[in-house]
Amino acid sequence: MPGYTLDTKVGRPYGETVEAVRSALAEQGFGVLTEIDLRATLAAKLGVDVPEQVILGACRPPLAYRALQADPSIAAMLPCNVVVRALDATNCAVEAFDPEVMLGLNDAPELRSVAQEAKERLEAVLAALNEEKA
Repeated sequence: MPGYTLDTKVGRPYGETVEAVRSALAEQGFGVLTEIDLRATLAAKLGVDVPEQVILGACRPPLAYRALQADPSIAAMLPCNVVVRALDATNCAVEAFDPEVMLGLNDAPELRSVAQEAKERLEAVLAALNEEKA
C-alpha cells in the first residue's frame, strides 16, 4: 500500500541519524513518548537479525488534544510513529506515518486541520535532516 508514509534518506550513521531525528522533532514541538528498538526486540523474541531500526513515538500535545476533541477513537493512532532504519554503515531511511492517512477513517474538518498541520511539521523534520547533511 504505497503512500502511507513520509520518507527521506539520510547520509550519516544510524546513531547520528537517531539523534538528528530527535532534535528535528523537538524543533517542531514533538516529544518522544516511546522508543522501540526493533533490532533488539526481534533478536530477543525471535532470534533473528535485522538492521538497526527504532520506532520513535512522537507527540505534539496540542495536536493530539485537537484530534481527540474531534474523535476520541483517534487515540488508537497516536502517537505519530517515526522510524529510523540503517540501510548500511553510513546511510539511513527515516519514515513517518502520514497523518493525512487518518482522514480515510474520519474526514471531519477538525481532523483535516490537525492532519495537515502534523504533516507539515513532520515534513519539516524530514527536510531539516536533509539540510543538515548538505
